[in-house]
Amino acid sequence: MRHALAAAVTSVPTEATQQALGYPSLFLLVLFGALVPVIPTGALVSSAAVVAVHQTAPFAMALVFVVAAAAAFLGDLALYWLGRRGMRSKNGSRWLAAIRDRAPEDRLAQAQEKLADHGVAVLVLSRLVPAGRIPVMLACLMAKWPVRRFARGNGPACLAWAATYQLIGVLGGSLFKEPWEGVAAAVLLTVAISVTPGLWRRVRSVAR
Repeated sequence: MRHALAAAVTSVPTEATQQALGYPSLFLLVLFGALVPVIPTGALVSSAAVVAVHQTAPFAMALVFVVAAAAAFLGDLALYWLGRRGMRSKNGSRWLAAIRDRAPEDRLAQAQEKLADHGVAVLVLSRLVPAGRIPVMLACLMAKWPVRRFARGNGPACLAWAATYQLIGVLGGSLFKEPWEGVAAAVLLTVAISVTPGLWRRVRSVAR
């Protein structure tokens, strides 16, 4: 009994410290990753979910979901607003140029076609498909969607995205006893998901 009580007491500061540092860090990194798509935000959410699985706090999983979805939504909204400013400017902007650089012509053409056919529903899928977010965002900018319309579609997209990568983390955390093992498995899985479509396109182009 004494050993169990001592373990519980010593684990409280560690878990409290993880939460105090982890949630703000997750928010800032996902927000920055939405603005500058160089951070593997999906892997971050999955890793945070793995850690939450091993915590005793009752709302740890819910907080990971809310923080990740909110940060992704605000980051997307800020990037779209900056892109609209660039579209209205005669000289454009570095943000708009960055969006265009990450949207190949073939992917942009597909996004424009799907956006014309399916409207807001395409935004939800764009968040779930690796490298699909930026081409669809550029298609929305070129279609002159107002920020409010983009936000209505991007809200459910960010919720679905956060839930999907959190589920990957939950599965990784449930399969392994040690949190670091689950984090490693979740990171490898999310990286594989993000890399596979690009490799498949290269294989198809070489085969042709």
